[in-house]
Amino acid sequence: MRAFTIKEYAHPSKIQLSTNETEPVAAEGQVLVDVYSAGLNYFDILQAQGKYQNQPPFPFVLGAELAGRISQDSPIPAGCPYKRGDRVFGAGQGSYADKVACSWQQLLPVPRNLSFRQASGLFVTWPTSYEALTGRAQLKAGEWCLVHAGAGGVGLCAIQIAKALGAKVIATASTPEKLEICTKYGKADHAIDYSKGGWQQQVLKITGGKGVDVIYDPVGLIKDSLKCIAWKGRALVVGFAGGQIEKLPLNLVLLKNISIVGIHWGAYAKFDKGRQKEVWADLFALLESSRLQPVVYNERFTLEQISEALGALEKRKTWGKAVLTVREEDAQARL
Repeated sequence: MRAFTIKEYAHPSKIQLSTNETEPVAAEGQVLVDVYSAGLNYFDILQAQGKYQNQPPFPFVLGAELAGRISQDSPIPAGCPYKRGDRVFGAGQGSYADKVACSWQQLLPVPRNLSFRQASGLFVTWPTSYEALTGRAQLKAGEWCLVHAGAGGVGLCAIQIAKALGAKVIATASTPEKLEICTKYGKADHAIDYSKGGWQQQVLKITGGKGVDVIYDPVGLIKDSLKCIAWKGRALVVGFAGGQIEKLPLNLVLLKNISIVGIHWGAYAKFDKGRQKEVWADLFALLESSRLQPVVYNERFTLEQISEALGALEKRKTWGKAVLTVREEDAQARL
């Protein structure tokens, strides 16, 4: 079996793909999944180097997001709704491999109108963006929403979801190509370059001086964005891709009568399982009606190109969701 196995901490560029690994064995409550596509995530680069908050014992296979089929030799635990051959997506440690063992409760059925490549990047980014905008920020139709890093995986999700909710979207990005991605694939109403000074004035001009009602920030730009937030605005802390955790002037929070709101989707499994089910039900309805369309980076990376793929992600050369193609979809892939 092919697998990107970590035997000692190192940058992914210094690790070779193994071609003769032993296939995984399903533990209690687990199923085996033949991986067709695996989502690429920045935290995988950190985990390979021992810098992530979740570090499995050596040796371990890298990768967390996946889409594939329940293996023909998989056990089917009691209560598991899937049968062998079913198309599923979800999360499981070791997705950068031909086969992975994972909890069936971390899997969901692939929507019929989506490919494995599209589905492999659904499990983390889409519910994060949906709950951030609907549950935490309470975004309403007609409001202005500012989405930072709009060409990235979570950014494009946020743009599409905000548009589906009836909001008006201003997206930011740092290159002309990525600005076009925001409007072409995300359908953002406006796209501005946030690498240039004074971008907040452009936001204020677009909104007629009002400012934006909701800020979606996976970068670490809340402080700078407070210059263009509206009265009673809500600023969403989604992540810190820029590398710095901000310190905010709380006097502006008071004076502008605004809210700073966090989103930690992973914690919902512990604290709010009911909301988890609601979010996925809403997302499935939007995905199956094609009102939301997962955007996959157009360069195809194979499992043999894992180091190259993670390098492109690390250097921010990708847009949308970058994924690995582990197996090609067969003629029955959508059945």
